[in-house]
Amino acid sequence: MGFGVLDVRSSEHVPGTVFLNEAGRINLELSLEVTATAANGPSATTTLKHDKNIVLVPQPSNSPDDPLMWSKWRKLLFLVAFAYGCGCVGADGPILAAAAVQLATEWEASLSTFISQYNGVLLGCVAVSSLLGNSLAVKYGKRPVYLVTTVFLVAGSFWGAAAKSLGSLTASRALVGLGVGPWEALIPASIADLWFVHQRGFRLGIFNLAIFGGINIAAPISGVIIERYGWRKCMYGISGAHLLQLILAFFFMPETAYHRAQTLNLDTASSDDLSIPIPIPAKDPGAHHVEQTETKAAVTQGRDRDRDGYGSSYVPDTKVFPTLKQLSPWSGYYHPVSLYKITLRPARLLLSPIVSWCTIVFTTCVAWLVLIAVTISQIFSAPPYSFGVEQVGATNVSSFVASVVGVIVAQPLLDGLAVYMSKKNKGIYEPEFRLPLVLSYLLFSAVGFFAWGQSVHALDPWPVPVIVGLGLISFGVQLTTTAVAAYLVDSHRELSGEAFALLGFVTKVFCMGLTFYITDWLVTAGIRNCFFTLGGITAALGISALPMYVWGKRLRGWYHRKLAFHH
Repeated sequence: MGFGVLDVRSSEHVPGTVFLNEAGRINLELSLEVTATAANGPSATTTLKHDKNIVLVPQPSNSPDDPLMWSKWRKLLFLVAFAYGCGCVGADGPILAAAAVQLATEWEASLSTFISQYNGVLLGCVAVSSLLGNSLAVKYGKRPVYLVTTVFLVAGSFWGAAAKSLGSLTASRALVGLGVGPWEALIPASIADLWFVHQRGFRLGIFNLAIFGGINIAAPISGVIIERYGWRKCMYGISGAHLLQLILAFFFMPETAYHRAQTLNLDTASSDDLSIPIPIPAKDPGAHHVEQTETKAAVTQGRDRDRDGYGSSYVPDTKVFPTLKQLSPWSGYYHPVSLYKITLRPARLLLSPIVSWCTIVFTTCVAWLVLIAVTISQIFSAPPYSFGVEQVGATNVSSFVASVVGVIVAQPLLDGLAVYMSKKNKGIYEPEFRLPLVLSYLLFSAVGFFAWGQSVHALDPWPVPVIVGLGLISFGVQLTTTAVAAYLVDSHRELSGEAFALLGFVTKVFCMGLTFYITDWLVTAGIRNCFFTLGGITAALGISALPMYVWGKRLRGWYHRKLAFHH
């Protein structure tokens, strides 16, 4: 037992549990009864590649085509491109939220009808595209999916700006939704492709900040534009932003999917993978296909440079920019599993207790922000606040600032705490070391909902609900989503794309359902009762991190034994 994490009863290795230093390697091998010679040859594990004193997980190959071998500047450009893109897709949902009341009047529709059509259709299409986009990305690579869906974003936004009816505007939102889903579902998988386990927390924090920051900052910016220039100018503005997103994605987001030898995947290999040598075929420069072998590890990389993944020091490639070949819309990546089977994978993943729990927590985090976004105009446009469009939009500045503070705090807390706990755990890292940060959902977000509901009910001055309530909610959501995303990736890295596709599907379906009744619920139940209910749910989910922390490893082991996709 490490720091209260219950170990599995057998001597099996549970995917996700890895060693981050040499002491951890020795302890893990002793616990599994696996020797260095039996696993990978006489000197394999003693020459694992390191980042200072931390073992790199997964192990990079020696191929410059391996995304793990890219230079730090090239990875930074990828991060900038996806952060900007995620900020844009985050803004798509609430881009006109500050003017919801006014637009419903302009289109001669009830507020409930306008919100359910304008946002409900978008969320439904996001849900569908999360699954379809992931399936295509697993089959053919992520880059073509990023590029095609960004074209959808550009076209849908320009269409919406020129719409002459609510029906036309709704149809444009459907096209935008088809573009949003894959960006939300695939970026965490790209992060797992590019960064090692001890580096992912901060990058996942950037991803969450971009998504939630886009949600929060969209209303303040769009509110000013709508108030002064009209909503169509606002839509043309987001169209231009998506056009820049397409340019950045084309030049700085090459393909990250890569067929790596199973022995290099220290975080996803099972006990059998660790104890049986993996035959790596001789040189085959053009290999993009996965080979099915008769060994326990079926996925092998067909390049001879991959063969020496363990045996040399970690020296990243020096190129800053992608090559002309890598700028091709499709790299030639191909997975032999049928598209039909790939599409069904997320449904089976729902049987994983880890995926199910992460989906529930993450879904509520996003849903609460969507709920606030679609009701904030309803709350603050009415007396006693009587805010205009610009003022309603400005209320979200508090959420944006809290999200920025959250991602700054998350990096040392998430990655730093994981490394610290691993060292104290004899060098062995457990994904459950990410979960203490989920308690922030209880300590901040739940308290924020109680403060929000009580202050608005009591007609307190606007700084109380806006700065205190929204600030606490957003700060807790930022920390929680970052921790949950890191836990999910570390527990199921080999299927992180499928896991986040499922997560995105469930989240958007739930949010779509909210848009159909939330405004009426706010009126019938009252603001105080409504947000106190949300606070209670949030507190319960925050507390649920404790049993997941204790029994999470056993649940991971159970899923791997009984239900995992064994190659």
